[in-house]
Amino acid sequence: MSNIEPEKNSNIELLLGDHKRAIKQLAWPMMVSMFLIMAYNLADSIWVAGLGADALAAIGFTSPLFMIIIGIGTGIGAGANSLITRFIGADNYKQANNTAVHSLVLTVIISVLGAILMCVFLPNILIAMGAGSSLQMALDYGYIVFGLMIVFIYSQVATAILRSEGDVKREMYAIAVTAVLNIILDPIMIYVMGMGIKGAAYASVISSFISCLVLLYWIHYKKDTYMDVSFKNFHYERKIITGILNISIPSIVEDLIFSVISIFANWMLVVTSGTIAVASFTAALRLIELADIPLIGLGTALLSVAAAAYGASKYEKVKNAYIYTLKLGLIMTTAMVVILFVFAPQFSMLFAYSSSVTLAPYITEIIRILTIFIYSLCLGAISAMLFQGVGKGITSLFITIIRAIVGEVILAYFFCMILGWGAYGVYIGITLGGLIGGFVSLGWAILYLKRLIKNYKADPDIVDENI
Repeated sequence: MSNIEPEKNSNIELLLGDHKRAIKQLAWPMMVSMFLIMAYNLADSIWVAGLGADALAAIGFTSPLFMIIIGIGTGIGAGANSLITRFIGADNYKQANNTAVHSLVLTVIISVLGAILMCVFLPNILIAMGAGSSLQMALDYGYIVFGLMIVFIYSQVATAILRSEGDVKREMYAIAVTAVLNIILDPIMIYVMGMGIKGAAYASVISSFISCLVLLYWIHYKKDTYMDVSFKNFHYERKIITGILNISIPSIVEDLIFSVISIFANWMLVVTSGTIAVASFTAALRLIELADIPLIGLGTALLSVAAAAYGASKYEKVKNAYIYTLKLGLIMTTAMVVILFVFAPQFSMLFAYSSSVTLAPYITEIIRILTIFIYSLCLGAISAMLFQGVGKGITSLFITIIRAIVGEVILAYFFCMILGWGAYGVYIGITLGGLIGGFVSLGWAILYLKRLIKNYKADPDIVDENI
């Protein structure tokens, strides 16, 4: 395949066509993918819960750190997805190829450096987090997943490259490989092979590695993608690195912020209620994250559709795509809130076995408090994806800081530590702060779109620096 642009396939035509059809067709494979990811994350917690509360707490302490790793892959992928799709919308096939290769080079460099740093500083980080009696288990799990983080980051970036050209079905298949293998390997390696919490870590690494092999075959060997992701198309350009990092760094920092919030929340829970509260909160969050599945699917679809429309200077389409996605998101959020609230006791029983049986009532209460928080995820996540799609990563980050740091952290600390509400103060503070931040995100997005369209109508020949 050469640098001469090939004929646009059905995926590209979908991406550039009607926004309603594109969002629906691009979103559902991503929803399936995210459901599978959440399912194997949930499976990890369920199987690890059988090892006792300390083991489940160990997952709770390492999860925020692991999410940083996933966030790095997601961030690089989001930056590549946004910039590649904007180039496709602007009919710049050569630069789309070059951007894809740049993103993979960044993947290798960051993965190697990140693995070294995490393995060196992991013990000190966990001690500072208050891991206590679960420290050794957290280290056993962390050294494995952080030392081999390249498999997680590469899979995130490679699937983002497929997504940038509208190939969401193969992205779904790659993620399905990871999820199904992990769910199968978890009980085998944890209990049958007697590896304990190390088995959960190895199961995650092995399943992601197999998925990476599938992606390598499609993208680099079979080469039947719209883009030609070959190193021969790599021509270093600072502008491309800047374009990727303009989205990647804010996206990574956003995930880092959410991880810090989890770490801070765990610290407050340990101080006021002990590791049992951390274990319960970890389990409840895994279930609340299920409600995030349709929102991530819709938001990711919006990112691609908005980026393509933005690259083609179709700003009215960007606005319509955002409004349509938001409506779908609110409908799905309401359905998930009702289901989780009503069936919270049944969901909590997933963790009610072995030495974790006493956690079920606590998990039920936490789920019901946090259900309202899902609305903040809807407003915040979809708005963030809009800004990432149009290349405004800094704006997305600033909104996240307002929502997370100013809202969730301060209110959680106020209710928990100052008013003395303990663990319930953490849950209520996070929920209220997130909801306030979600409405700020919504208002900011609407004002931005109005200004964008107004400026374009005033000067249709304007050249945007984000393309």
